[in-house]
Amino acid sequence: MRALVYHGPGQKAWEEKPDPTILDDLDAIVRVECVTICGTDLHILKGDVPEVADGRILGHEAVGTVESVGEGVKNVKPGDRVLVSCITACGACRFCREGRYGQCLGGGGWILGHMIDGTQAELVRVPFADTSTYPVPAGVSDEEVLMLADILPTGYEVGVLNGCVQPGDVVAVVGAGPVGLAAIMGARLFSPSHVVAIDLADSRLEAAKQFGADVTVNNGHEDALRAVQELTGGLGADVSIEAVGVPAAFELTTQLARPGGHVANIGVHGEPSVLHLENLWTRDLTITTGLVDTYSTPTLLRLISGHHLDVGRFATHRFALDDFEDAYDVFGRASDTGALKVVLNA
Repeated sequence: MRALVYHGPGQKAWEEKPDPTILDDLDAIVRVECVTICGTDLHILKGDVPEVADGRILGHEAVGTVESVGEGVKNVKPGDRVLVSCITACGACRFCREGRYGQCLGGGGWILGHMIDGTQAELVRVPFADTSTYPVPAGVSDEEVLMLADILPTGYEVGVLNGCVQPGDVVAVVGAGPVGLAAIMGARLFSPSHVVAIDLADSRLEAAKQFGADVTVNNGHEDALRAVQELTGGLGADVSIEAVGVPAAFELTTQLARPGGHVANIGVHGEPSVLHLENLWTRDLTITTGLVDTYSTPTLLRLISGHHLDVGRFATHRFALDDFEDAYDVFGRASDTGALKVVLNA
């Protein structure tokens, strides 16, 4: 089969690899028919995730058709159309029983495209298939379902739910990339009074308006802190969400929160950030971090099936599966290309 293979920081290739095989009774082999690229893949290529080994097939999001399953798989069968989740869950360990699948102790967690070969290929082996794939609902496109492999549950769980968004809140989202936009969309489900999107790119701020932000701030030439304080009578945001993954963004996010507010970090950080406790210790802030668990995926599937979330608008560029090099180029230059999510179809 053909696959997108990592060969160290800054190096990748679309090349021939052996077809995956069933290694465990709970495995499934899925033929990939719709796949995307994540900002985390760009972090890997920058060298921010040193655990990823040379020769690893990248990717952790896909929609496809099951080709074969192990003898222990009960709920998935060949021919089924499935969403392959970014998080693999053994379903039996302490953390899986708590719904914290991202922390799975039984061989799951974020392993696809990280610790084992991933989805940016013609075929992928999915461990624990019964608890790590979801049926594709009738009447929903592959592209829509694909957005629930990672970005929607990430923005919703790690941003909105960890941030405890409540009706009437002012929510500030630093970073209007795909995950930031997912957080904006998810926050709107809780009827906040305002959602403020903060970014350096006007194109992404325009996108943020389409996803539910009613206030936008370009912090390249506007004072984001002042804008949020003016909106809140000097208090600050009830919930402040960081969706970039760089130190300056995290520091700004903590500054934006009101006393007693919530700071939810989503961004993937490749270098240390300063936590200014000399300023924050008196402000009663709750700061959360998190790897997505995908416990919300069934709920989000119901919402898109009922057309309560328009997730199809995330897909801005489409490519054939053989065009991974071009897709990475477009996605990696999102500030120039306007890319939100690129979709590759077999």
